[in-house]
Amino acid sequence: MTNNIFRKIASVFLWSAAWVTTAAWAVNDLPGGPGVREIGLQPAATKVAEEQAWLHNFMLVICTVIFIAVFGVMFYSIWKHRKSVGHKPADFHESVKVEIAWTVIPFIIVILMALPATKAVVAQKDTSNADITIKATGYQWKWGYDYLKGEGEGIAFISTLDTAQRQISNEGAKGVDIDNYLLKVDNPLVVPVNKKIRIITTANDVIHAFAVPSLGIKQDAIPGFVRDTWFRAEYVGDFHGQCQELCGKEHAYMPIHVKVVSAEDYAAWVAAENKKMAAAMDDPSKVWTLDDITKRGEKVYATNCAVCHQPNGKGGGAVKALDGSAVVLDADHTRQIKVLLNGQNGAMPSWKAVLSDTDIAAVISYTKNNWSNKTGQLVQPAEVKAAR
Repeated sequence: MTNNIFRKIASVFLWSAAWVTTAAWAVNDLPGGPGVREIGLQPAATKVAEEQAWLHNFMLVICTVIFIAVFGVMFYSIWKHRKSVGHKPADFHESVKVEIAWTVIPFIIVILMALPATKAVVAQKDTSNADITIKATGYQWKWGYDYLKGEGEGIAFISTLDTAQRQISNEGAKGVDIDNYLLKVDNPLVVPVNKKIRIITTANDVIHAFAVPSLGIKQDAIPGFVRDTWFRAEYVGDFHGQCQELCGKEHAYMPIHVKVVSAEDYAAWVAAENKKMAAAMDDPSKVWTLDDITKRGEKVYATNCAVCHQPNGKGGGAVKALDGSAVVLDADHTRQIKVLLNGQNGAMPSWKAVLSDTDIAAVISYTKNNWSNKTGQLVQPAEVKAAR
């Protein structure tokens, strides 16, 4: 009796704790992303996504009808011909009519399902006559975007999970806006509305998958292979997705944010990005002072390295600490340069294709002179260029 009372009290306590926790972390629907207690597919923003939603519902109806028909006949037969009312089992070996029926009917059903499915699949793969072509490269664990053709050609940048979002995940910070939890990035993929956007996918390390449900796209990004998909957004807005291939321990921290804007806003964005890229062009032969290069290195570290190595440089798990690291403290700069260029042990990705010579030199100089690493060492971009 006493044990039952304690069990009931414990159940009430656990239910209350769960309710309070849920209330504390209450979230709202995210336009262009997941919804609270969402059933079915996300609202479509493209014709292809609309067709996928229709096809999903169509198949669901057919499967439901088949389920009801088959089990209805089965249960009716069991009830109607039960032994208790005097029925005896029939004695026969075959029926040509039954054989024909259960061959022809499923064939017709399969054809009815295959026709609209084939139409949808063919439409998804028609990447011809694209207005803009963008290459999406999967890295552990971020996305690289290169505008290859169309307005914005030549623009390239890396899109990474927002640092504050990772901090929420690590520390359980409360009192923050989490409607876009683990979906906010520093640099979204910007495209114009009502334009056909071709996405070419590949990967630098392991298999990733580029997927944005509202746009009706999902395409694997495979190292050494090139795949493609496309979309044409029908209205402006923000659309969210994630890598949908299990790509390692940071798989949950690899979001995709597609920002669809008007033609005018897109032209303005392209102009701003071109100015930014022109300003960022560095001469690898330039000789930097320690103060200037470490300031730049601090920004590079915060954007690309702090997610794994932590802002305090302590690392964690398979990620090695930079504070007090023998490689970082070593006067032989080539050891740390090679780690950044080539990666290490699977946990450290290669940054050769992501960061410039100046950025790599800057972040190495920063790590050699931050936290307890007061080496006074300075790495110049020319050293990185020579090691490539």
